Amino acid sequence: MNAHVAPPAKPALLDADTLVRSARTVIATEAASIRALEPRIGPSFVEACRMILGCAGRVVVTGMGKSGHVGRKIAATLASTGTPAFFVHPGEASHGDLGMILPQDIVLALSNSGETDEVLFILPVLKRQGIPLIAITGNERSSLADQADVHLDASISAEACPLGLAPTASTTAALVMGDALAIALLEARGFTSEDFARSHPAGSLGRRLLLHIGDVMHTGEGIPRVAPDASLTAALMEMTRKHLGMTAVVDAEQRLLGVFTDGDLRRALDDEDVDLRGATVAELMTRGPKTIGADKLAIEAAQMMEKHQIHALLVVDEAQRVVGALNIHDLLRARVV
Repeated sequence: MNAHVAPPAKPALLDADTLVRSARTVIATEAASIRALEPRIGPSFVEACRMILGCAGRVVVTGMGKSGHVGRKIAATLASTGTPAFFVHPGEASHGDLGMILPQDIVLALSNSGETDEVLFILPVLKRQGIPLIAITGNERSSLADQADVHLDASISAEACPLGLAPTASTTAALVMGDALAIALLEARGFTSEDFARSHPAGSLGRRLLLHIGDVMHTGEGIPRVAPDASLTAALMEMTRKHLGMTAVVDAEQRLLGVFTDGDLRRALDDEDVDLRGATVAELMTRGPKTIGADKLAIEAAQMMEKHQIHALLVVDEAQRVVGALNIHDLLRARVV
């Protein structure tokens, strides 16, 4: 049988006030469902957290239909906040994927009715293996709630769907209950922003907390540097070749003496007392420039550049030898800023 698909509404028949009222009703209904969860957080929730914290394996999340979509998100949130977790489709579980669930794991099952056949079908196998079961349902008298070691009540008074059919408030309540579990576990584990970054190395937080100066700086022949007796022309040529808008001025041991930048050049051009042809770079350089270590975070370089209104930094070791250089464009390419 083909499902009946309603024809699209004509724009002229769409009433703005009706659309806004409908949307606000949905938001209010779902917000009320979330508020109703708060007083239910008690001993059962604590026991669920203790079970997961004591688990030597993973949290295996399962659910069918819309509950399955919510379950996938809960599994992803748990995994990214310090609780190893993954999702198993209950239909696939009964056709071989149950082999993914080990005796040391915990199963977190979602079902609003608590009577989802695909979920209930795999429970006897889980029970025979002694695998603990945490259930999030909207019916505390359901079969799933009855068989669970711990039941978390995510029941609602009404769906936001005016027909009372489409999972709306119920899926939101289940999702929030999952988030509450994940964050309570995060805090109990002492999970830090650095731990979070290690799970998100490609994200902006990961780059800010994991990327070091040594990962983005120019090294070797890519470092602009000249001797203190170099001419202004030689310094400008080095700056042009290395494209960093500055050059380090170093001694024979590669120790930093100063830096010559575009700003130093402009100041020299404005000074009538400077002999541009005869002056050495040591006479025009900035002494005691800002530097940074290769082991520092790249975000620290960005913060230093912003604080001191500079666009490039030299990287030095403990003996003040120049080992690298970078500018703001390097940080932009690395998406640190």
